[in-house]
Amino acid sequence: MFGANLTIFHPTVFILLGILGLENYHTWLSIPFCLMYITAVLGNGALILVVLHEHTLHEPMYIFLSMLAGTDILLSTTTVPKALAIFWFHAGEIAFDACITQMFFIHVAFVAESGILLAMAFDRYVAICTPLRYTAVLTPIAIVKMTLAIWGRSTGTIFPIIFLLKRLPYCRTNIIPHSYCEHIGVARLACADITVNIWYGLSVPMASVLVDVALIGISYSLTL
Repeated sequence: MFGANLTIFHPTVFILLGILGLENYHTWLSIPFCLMYITAVLGNGALILVVLHEHTLHEPMYIFLSMLAGTDILLSTTTVPKALAIFWFHAGEIAFDACITQMFFIHVAFVAESGILLAMAFDRYVAICTPLRYTAVLTPIAIVKMTLAIWGRSTGTIFPIIFLLKRLPYCRTNIIPHSYCEHIGVARLACADITVNIWYGLSVPMASVLVDVALIGISYSLTL
């Protein structure tokens, strides 16, 4: 009976407040946010188009660079438009499922970016340390496998968080003191034990990123 009653506590909407303490400056803050978003989308979009249309750039380094640009577009598009809506129109309401979806893509993009940077570091290591084997190691099939591994790992790492959040009853406030939804910020609104959320949310994704950072450091140190 208790477990069945938990589902009724999912709020219809959450309220995003924007940047706490700077509410009076939201309109001014929207200007750099808007300019940075436009620059990020146009700049990264142009980079992707150039790589796609210029056959001489169909090399692993540029492919990974365009993947990083695409991930940056995903991350900025997931967060900035909603922040601008809050700054300009005080449109802080976000549906529960939309909040979970935003959280998912933010964290997936974050983990994927570190994976792409690791792939770029590996590309440079092979190109500098074993140049004669470069084309044999970084074949098109190898690049496809690396791409699938990057996105498969990031999606697989973050996907359980959806269920960790949906299992919780939310009977406190529905106000999120941020301009976007993130895992721990949403979990703290629950009126249940969130130990599993904290443990998983902090340890598993961060462990993946820290491993990537360590391997990137090793890779670049070997090329010096």
